[in-house]
Amino acid sequence: MDLIDGLQSVVTKVAGEVGASVVGIGNRWVQGSGVVVGPGLVLTNAHNLRRDEITVTFNDGRTGTGTPQGVDADGDLAVLSVDTGDAPAAKWGSDAAVSIGTPIFGLSNPGGRGLRVTFGLVSGTERTFRGPRGRRITGTLEHTAPLLPGSSGGPVVDREGRFVGINTNRLGEGFYLAIPAGEDLKRRVDLLGRGDSPARPRLGVGLAPSHVARGLRKAVGLPEADGLLVRMVEEEGPAAQAGLQEGDLIVAASGTPLTTVDQLHDVLDAATDRLEVTVLRGTEERSVSISFEESGA
Repeated sequence: MDLIDGLQSVVTKVAGEVGASVVGIGNRWVQGSGVVVGPGLVLTNAHNLRRDEITVTFNDGRTGTGTPQGVDADGDLAVLSVDTGDAPAAKWGSDAAVSIGTPIFGLSNPGGRGLRVTFGLVSGTERTFRGPRGRRITGTLEHTAPLLPGSSGGPVVDREGRFVGINTNRLGEGFYLAIPAGEDLKRRVDLLGRGDSPARPRLGVGLAPSHVARGLRKAVGLPEADGLLVRMVEEEGPAAQAGLQEGDLIVAASGTPLTTVDQLHDVLDAATDRLEVTVLRGTEERSVSISFEESGA
């Protein structure tokens, strides 16, 4: 058997063994993919969700209505509750067995338009990107399996058809990042499947980085200063309730000077029910106490 025949044989095997576990998420306007991880449970990306009821299309053409069972918006993961019928759960693999050069296969069913299976290699490990709400997602796999739009949420599998990652973020043309399907993901999926959505403190603001803030302050004649510029304040969010306004410059949180949004996220992760921030409003420095008691995730 030559190389091409061998590859064809493996692709056919993977499609046959894993295809029934791959589902389409959404419709012609919002398209994603997902993978069955247990009876009545489908794993996908949080960014594929647009409403409380989601159309799920199975490989045999059957459709069902899924509802979010657990959502981790910062980690870009969601588990849906849906009648999975006879669709089998994917077989979990180990991220420890995946390294640069490992052959992998990307599977998807973009918006229910039919199963796709592509071949690629792991091109990088321990990659980092930002999730839907700006937090870092670390430790991801980079691979070269070509995937259509609407493929995020679909599984990456090894040559034995074992689930080793969930496609999450496209990197330009020809590369995709996948969250590894190791013990950490399995633990998180188990929690989401039980309805345990992580609740992280959040301010409810849109921010510009320090170099943008310095330029904008200089343009309007204000002294340059390092910090995070508030560009948007979410109505009724924790920041709005504490009195933060568009144009405020957050220069410190819990006494930690801020120059990057990652520093702010680190402080937020350590916060409990309240966060003290220092802001510049024009040239006036003031302290603001932000409460998270009713903020949610």
